[in-house]
Amino acid sequence: MWVGVNIIGMPEPTTRSTYHHGDLRNALLDAGARLAERGGPDAVGVRAAAREVGVSPTAAYRHFENADDLLLGVKERAFQALTDAMRARLATVPDTGDAGETATRRLEALGRAYVGIALAEPGLFRVAFCEKGALPFDDLPNALAMVAQVMDDLVAAGRLPAERRPLAEIAAWAAVHGVARLALDGPLANVAPELFAASVDRVIDMTLRGLTGEGTTA
Repeated sequence: MWVGVNIIGMPEPTTRSTYHHGDLRNALLDAGARLAERGGPDAVGVRAAAREVGVSPTAAYRHFENADDLLLGVKERAFQALTDAMRARLATVPDTGDAGETATRRLEALGRAYVGIALAEPGLFRVAFCEKGALPFDDLPNALAMVAQVMDDLVAAGRLPAERRPLAEIAAWAAVHGVARLALDGPLANVAPELFAASVDRVIDMTLRGLTGEGTTA
């Protein structure tokens, strides 16, 4: 049973000591990500990022027109971090020799990675889904495509009825997103770690049972 968070392959943030002239845009994006981690979406601003990097606001404004422009870039970074964490967790799932069992374990791994990144990088997670500078739905293809592929694998293995396949990835996404937000900004924020871990287990178990009729494998 899962009782903790293990984010794999998360990149180290850029700091002032690693900033090099000519890469100011990326340095500002890294600074914006750190601001988001510390203070959420409202903390992301061009002047604040310039101070973080150690350059003048004028130099920063050459790369980002305003706070919303920078926030959009940070959102893209946040979605990339989410996608990377999900992909890394997926890579740890072995082939069990049973296509249905393997697909079920892969779906569970994606859900746990999603909750894990929310807890490990709460500022970035809040930025990714904040109303300011919202990204179109089509800008979430990589993370959602991984879930959709696993759903297709479940159908192919006979674990998910074909008539229940349409938008199944949205249902699974909603379940793990909901428990993640309850942990960050809701009544699960201050519960004991073991209670939250049990809550995540229950959400994932019920989601898997709802889709396939089978519970978690962990």
